[in-house]
Formats: sequence, C-alpha cells, structure tokens
Amino acid sequence: QSGGTDSLSGHMAASNPAPRPLPETVWAILACPGCGGPLERTPSGPRCAACGIDYGPAETGQPDLRLRRSRPFSLDGILEVPFSPEGGMDFQPLPPRSAPEVDLTRFPGPCHLPMDLRTWLPRAARPGSLALDLGCGTQVHQEVCEYAGYEYVGLDYADPAALLLGDGQALPFRDGSFDFILSIAVFEHIPNPLLAMREAHRVLKPGGIFLGTIAFQEPFHSNSFFHHSHLGTLHALRFGGFQVHRVAPSEPFWSALDALANMGLFAGSPRWLARLLVSPLRPLHRLWWWAGRKVRPDATERNRILKNSGAVLFLASKAE
Repeated sequence: QSGGTDSLSGHMAASNPAPRPLPETVWAILACPGCGGPLERTPSGPRCAACGIDYGPAETGQPDLRLRRSRPFSLDGILEVPFSPEGGMDFQPLPPRSAPEVDLTRFPGPCHLPMDLRTWLPRAARPGSLALDLGCGTQVHQEVCEYAGYEYVGLDYADPAALLLGDGQALPFRDGSFDFILSIAVFEHIPNPLLAMREAHRVLKPGGIFLGTIAFQEPFHSNSFFHHSHLGTLHALRFGGFQVHRVAPSEPFWSALDALANMGLFAGSPRWLARLLVSPLRPLHRLWWWAGRKVRPDATERNRILKNSGAVLFLASKAE
C-alpha cells in the first residue's frame, strides 16, 4: 500500500543486507519511479543511470523502489458538461459469474479473495502473463493468481513479505507491463488516489483487467485517507482512464454494520462475535427501510444497500 509518511532513513538497513533475487520477468519491466527511466543491475540492487539513484535493498532484503526524492505531479482532466454522476451505472450488487474463468471451488488452498469477487477472477490469456497485486501486504493472493495462470508480482509500500517495496503513486514499472492488476482494500490508504489510478492504468496492458475493492463505510484504519462511495469509485476509475464495467456494493458480505462492529465498536474481536453483538440491529434496520418506502420514493432496496455498504467492488479494463 502507499503510505507517504515513512522517512527515508528507515528504508535502508545500516548492515546493507544481501538483496533478494528477482525473477528475470520482473527485472525486464522495472523502471525508475522518479523519472521513468530504465534501471540497471548493480551488486547492491537496481540503479537509475539517468537519476544516479541507487535503489538498494530494504532492511528485509527486498528491492526498495520507493521514491528517494520528492517528485512534482499534476492531474489534468476535463469537466464534463452536462455532468452525469452515475454515468449509466446501475450499481447493483455483483452477482456470481455464470461461467467463471477460474474455478476457485477446487482451489487447493485458502482463498483470500472477497466472496463476491471470486467468480470474476480472469484467467491468464497466455503463458508468461503478469499479474500485479497492488498493495499486496503479505502476498495472500499469490496462490490464487498463480492458480489462474499468472506470474505474480506483489508490491507494497512497507510489508516485509512483499516481493517489492514501492509507492502506488509512482509505480516502478514500465508502461503496459501487466495483463491483470488486483487491488484489495488499498486505495483508501493512498494520499492521492486519482494519481494512483492513473499509475495503475499506465502499467496495465491494453485489454488488461483491473479488479478490486475500496473501503466505503469502514471506520478509519491504518492511516486511511479517502474512503470511496460508489460514485467516488466510478469517478476515480474513469479519471484514471479505465473503461468501467461494474461498480457494486459489498453487501451482503461486508455491510457498514459489519465493518463498524468489527473495526470500530468492538475492534479486535473475532468477526463472528462482532456480527453477533450487532445482530439485533439487522431486522430493525431492514424494517425501518421497508416502512420508509411507504412515504419516501427513494427508500428503495438499491439505495439501502448502496448507503450501507462497507466497501465498493469494481471491475474495469484498459481500452485495446
């Protein structure tokens, strides 16, 4: 994930640890996060000939491709007239795909994808297809991506288990490097999510798929900056340049009530216990909205779900 507050003094270990080896396929797509130039190999790690910056290993040994210098950025866009916030989307819950490309019911290990996204995981179109897990944490999605036929690349801002350390706002990859990008609960932790959307679009190949989730009605957590509504998610994806196919609430798998209970009201409790403690509110909540339909035309089931979703799911692609 992209943070932004860590000091550079914490990036490098005083003991100068031996760098972890990178697959040749990853070396081939690396680029300087500062200037976008090619990186050359040195005994201590990647080095940008243009910037003269050595991207040596982090304390935990993996290549540290976070920015070493401040980098200006600008975000140009177009104000649409007339402005259409919903842009033709229906924002209905994401149904299971009738013919999944990847059968995760037979997956031999634990599957960490959210329940409502599992049938939408795309299969690699060809051998050697690369998948980027943007904000990968401990790389919990590696097995799933490899099972779908991808070569997995995990990038995180700080997690020692990630293959690479990097910033979602300045991705250390060449244009059009990846066939698939997965990002689960990451963009709320990025200080400039619109910039990160443009970066994700830049490193995705034409025709590539972008699948993920963004927090909405979750409490503040882990330095979260911007929680996105369904409209905010749609806008961010379109601003990034993506073709947006679906934006959907995470209801019923992760409602605002579940999120508030598990991450706020009873933080640290097992999820089953948090759900149990707020379970009396569920029928009252549904009854309230049912009664509201008698007097308010906007008290629809669609709006109930949208307003009370803990997160937002999205499926997008880059134009061919």
